[in-house]
Amino acid sequence: MMQLWRDYDPGEFYDELMYDQHQPRHFSYKLLDYLKSMRKEAFAQRIVDSELEILERGITFTVYSDAGNIDRAWPFDIIPRIIPKGEWDCTEKGLVQRIRALNMFINDIYNDGNIIRDGLIPEDVVLQSKGYRPQCKGMQPAHGIWAHICGSDLVRDDSGTMYVLEDNLRVPSGVAYMLENRKTTKRVLPELFKLLHISPVNDYPSHLSAMLASLAPDDVSHPKMVLLTPGIYNSAYFEHAALAQQAGLILLEGADLTVGNDGYVYMKTIHGLERVDVIYRRIDDDFIDPLVFREDSTLGIPGIMQAWREGKVAIANAPGCGVADDKVIYAYVPAMIRYYLNEEPLLPNVPTWMCRDPHQLQHVLDNLPDLVVKPANESGGYGMLVGPHSSEEKIEEFRQLLIADPNNYIAQPTLKLSVSPTSCGDHIAPRHVDLRPFILSGKNNYVTPGGLTRVALVKGSLVVNSSQGGGSKDTWIVDDSHFGGLN
Repeated sequence: MMQLWRDYDPGEFYDELMYDQHQPRHFSYKLLDYLKSMRKEAFAQRIVDSELEILERGITFTVYSDAGNIDRAWPFDIIPRIIPKGEWDCTEKGLVQRIRALNMFINDIYNDGNIIRDGLIPEDVVLQSKGYRPQCKGMQPAHGIWAHICGSDLVRDDSGTMYVLEDNLRVPSGVAYMLENRKTTKRVLPELFKLLHISPVNDYPSHLSAMLASLAPDDVSHPKMVLLTPGIYNSAYFEHAALAQQAGLILLEGADLTVGNDGYVYMKTIHGLERVDVIYRRIDDDFIDPLVFREDSTLGIPGIMQAWREGKVAIANAPGCGVADDKVIYAYVPAMIRYYLNEEPLLPNVPTWMCRDPHQLQHVLDNLPDLVVKPANESGGYGMLVGPHSSEEKIEEFRQLLIADPNNYIAQPTLKLSVSPTSCGDHIAPRHVDLRPFILSGKNNYVTPGGLTRVALVKGSLVVNSSQGGGSKDTWIVDDSHFGGLN
């Protein structure tokens, strides 16, 4: 193993575990010393063990392709990513600050509209957002919270600065894989948990359950809570089933629920109808109520929007919260924090050019080969341009898209994303990573210690999404107060 690590070279990128080619960071030296001391055959066996664990526990995700929907084993790398607790404490405060402002923004635009009236965000930016739902105007959810589960994607550049890349507020996925990554690491590298003080993540389901319970109507002391899934063919169904089981939720599809004549929501059981008080929905707004949104939807429950409006059921995340999931509105989040909280943002946005502004659009058009261009409402890494990795034809295609509809796009510099040592067959190599922590908001806030680290397994790739060939790692928040040193 020593030879494998001697050949490891992060190059010009910030490395999450290494200070330079041969020097571990102060908080990762115990991990790396242990890995370097292993025999190569023993390390290879741990990789095989992790793959068997994943297969035996049925940890899968679905890739949609022209060949059909393909279930694949979850791609996992056994070399963890470490973040020191001192740094994470500051990151956590920044995430809580951000979701507070985002929830205040959503509540404002569906009620008073002060931020628009005061000129901090143009009205058309909000109204043209795909996630804006006029059907939600006048709603006041419990605690003023709309986005109860948020997954904000964080990236680190070559200077070591952590940025918020985007906020996922509609139906963010990935937390079950974070939990499974930790279980797998504990089983194949148990001795490391005796060497380091690693913050646990296995209490997430209990925090999720408590948050959902805090949303229940006032007249309910022991709420009946369900997880609403599109069904077994959804790419995140493994997660739906796992979270329901671990958080004590009842896993149901839309056909299992109905709205009664009294306006309450009921689930169908062999004993008759039973009232449901809280719904953790994992389907998009478009499909939740065919009486309000898509008439052809068979996934939702007719009349559920009216039940929600009347306070007879709580829905997490609330319909309409996707307006803050818009990549154009993302650019205004720092201004939201200053406006609603009278605070400076603790976590920076990636520098962003608004293509709706003619001067900024011209800058983008002049520098397309060097920029990342994103449409307002795509996700999963789709529909975007990564200039340095694109062909001349693709760049020209985006030039025409920007000219035709500049309001729908933002552009950002191509960051030199940080890397982390990753097992790549017979060698260890740097691969680009991001991080998706999960923030729960109800009566109280909770942030996962770390989150889901996603890895671009292809050399040089910046695309970490599992649907496009990415993998994942366990993420350790390690108490570094007794290590000393700063690197």
